[in-house]
Amino acid sequence: MSMKVGGIAAVESYDIRKLRRVNLQVGPTGAGDANAPCSVAAVVDVETTGLDQSTDKVIELAIRRFKYDAAGYITQIGERRSWREDPGFPLPVEITRLTGITDEDVAGQQIDDEAAIDILASADLVIAHHAQFDRPMVERRLSDLPQLAWSCSCHEIDWREAGFEGRSLGWLCAQAGYFFDAHNAESDIDAVIQLLQHSNAEGHPFMAELAENAASDSYLIEALGSAFETKDALRLRGYSWDPSSRVWWIEVFDRDYITEQAWLAQEIYKAGRGATAMGPRITRRTALERYT
Repeated sequence: MSMKVGGIAAVESYDIRKLRRVNLQVGPTGAGDANAPCSVAAVVDVETTGLDQSTDKVIELAIRRFKYDAAGYITQIGERRSWREDPGFPLPVEITRLTGITDEDVAGQQIDDEAAIDILASADLVIAHHAQFDRPMVERRLSDLPQLAWSCSCHEIDWREAGFEGRSLGWLCAQAGYFFDAHNAESDIDAVIQLLQHSNAEGHPFMAELAENAASDSYLIEALGSAFETKDALRLRGYSWDPSSRVWWIEVFDRDYITEQAWLAQEIYKAGRGATAMGPRITRRTALERYT
């Protein structure tokens, strides 16, 4: 017996779920209209020596392009390209444990800047699952990279509305019926493409939602002057803490903008809530500026 709940993949019975390894093939996918005008996206992922975007270094960079039509169907998948790079110092033990990359794997290795820049610059849209981290790391490493449109498969798809739990790449794939070798840049980019091909409950590929949001404006909302006592409410709402600016922030798209303003007015800036500012700072952004 099989069933389907929201965007969740079919299962063989109520007690057993089969997972298939992500295994993307180069060439036409058979989906969508291959003869219609298509856009090009490049999925990118990095492995690094740590999480500090100002000091840690990229040790692996992987990129894979694909074509998609106006309905969001991925019509063709390109070859996967990847490079490793010697950071100039021994890798932290935790990074080797997490990624499987050793000092011997990166010794004397270097990213081909020209090739990586050419591939990324040829895309209409660059996609990462955590673009807030990947974009700054990629742009700092590839300093000659032009300004490109970036999108985030983690935050620009409403996974909860689609019937999924969480946002981690591995768990999303498992719920869609797939598994892969996590924390490996090559495997991660393939997993993202596999998810974007997956259909939601209405039968539309998730790439359609991602492309729509990428083409829309977003609003960076910073809860300036919010009282310490409201930090838990902000965190539960999905806000993140920026230690450098010392402010809670979130980025939302048009569909959630009015709702978010109303929530802030009631829960953070209403008289008696302790805020020291009249309201949040709001910055309107496009895919060219997001995640910088």
